[in-house]
Amino acid sequence: MLEDAPFNGRALKIRHPDHPADEISYHVMLLHDAGLIHAFDRSGDEFVEWCPVYLTWQGHEFLEAAKDDTRWNRAKSQFNEKGVPLIFDVLKSLLMSYAKQAVLGPTGSYRLSHNLHTP
Repeated sequence: MLEDAPFNGRALKIRHPDHPADEISYHVMLLHDAGLIHAFDRSGDEFVEWCPVYLTWQGHEFLEAAKDDTRWNRAKSQFNEKGVPLIFDVLKSLLMSYAKQAVLGPTGSYRLSHNLHTP
């Protein structure tokens, strides 16, 4: 949703029929605290309202790494196999590691073709 919204510098209102506004605001606040989005705190004395504005660079990187079903399922299975709770920083590190492997290969280094030569 936020990823597809046009950027105009204004906070977005997020509504969902299955989730109350305070629950949504809480998760927006957590995403802001994690550095994945920039959000405004518009809370008052009797209500909580966090409104997202845009995805941060880290947010874009995390989404790109998590969009790949193979990487996502591989990362989730690591937690399931070990029987540990899903910890965000570890999940993020695993996803980024798998994305790096997809680009650099299993050895972690990029090799140019041997057919390239310098003039």
